[in-house]
Parts: sequence; C-alpha cells; structure tokens
Amino acid sequence: MRRLILPTVLAAVLTLTGCDSTDPTPPEAGPGVDAEADLDLPADDGGTETPACPFTAAQISELVGQSMVDTGNCGFGDGAGVAVLSVTTASQVAGEMTYDYQREQAAQIYQTVTDLDAGKGYLAVKDIGAEAVLVAGAGSFTVTLSGFERLGAQPDGYEQALRRLLDALPR
Repeated sequence: MRRLILPTVLAAVLTLTGCDSTDPTPPEAGPGVDAEADLDLPADDGGTETPACPFTAAQISELVGQSMVDTGNCGFGDGAGVAVLSVTTASQVAGEMTYDYQREQAAQIYQTVTDLDAGKGYLAVKDIGAEAVLVAGAGSFTVTLSGFERLGAQPDGYEQALRRLLDALPR
C-alpha cells in the first residue's frame, strides 16, 4: 500500500501544475533510442569498439623476458604473486576522453613520464613499476607492470620492457 502513495501523490501534483499536457513526450532512453550526448562520435562508429586482450601469456613472457602465466582479464603474473602485468583495453573514444587525466595522475605517481614519439601516449616509470598508455585507431591500451625484480635492477629495464610491449600493440 505504501508503494502506491508516492506515485499517486506525484501524479496529482503533475496534474495540478499543468504537466498533463497532450504534447507528445520524448521517448525514454533505452534499446533502439538514441540518447543525447555531448560527444562528437564518428558517423561510422569508428573508434568506439573496445579491443580484446592483445596478448597471450607466451607473448608477455617473451616481451618481458620472464615466464608469466595468464591470471585472467588480460592480467599476467609470475606465478609467485610478485611480478604483475596488466593490460586494460578501451575504445579509442574512451581513451581520448581519459588521456589527460591519466597523464596527470602518472606525473604525480611516477618518477619520469615521457611522451611517445609516434602516436598519443606516454611511458611512466619508477623504480618498482611502470605504466604506458597508447591511444590509437585500434583502441586504447593501458599497460601496468610492477614487482619485476630483474627490470627494476636495470636503469632502464622497465622502460625497455614497456617499449617492447607498446611496439607489439595493434595500432
């Protein structure tokens, strides 16, 4: 009974305020209905597809020079719970929308942040981890590494691993 009181009161208020107009109401957002948005999406839906995980555990192992296992959801680990690598994928449009924020956050977290020479992206490195972001026609990719003892022991170990990973991503 209580659930019926609020809708009844709301309907009465709308009727009393003149909101029972006979003008057609716009359709509610849902399947088959275009909702208004402030995004300028390409007419051919280009850039709105989220790519699948671009790597297998064998590929990751080769690229980072250490045996890795697939932990699911485009995540990889060394099997001992120490070294972790993850790849987050998104559409090109989503990557474009979040890029500036990600870049700003990386500058606060990592010791060095370097913009990529080709394409929109950056490499961010600190002694115990690294992150790379690439926004390209094939989608947006965020690659995060942490806990790789061998990479951290080399002055540019994380950066070189990230560059290999970025080179292997679809463009």
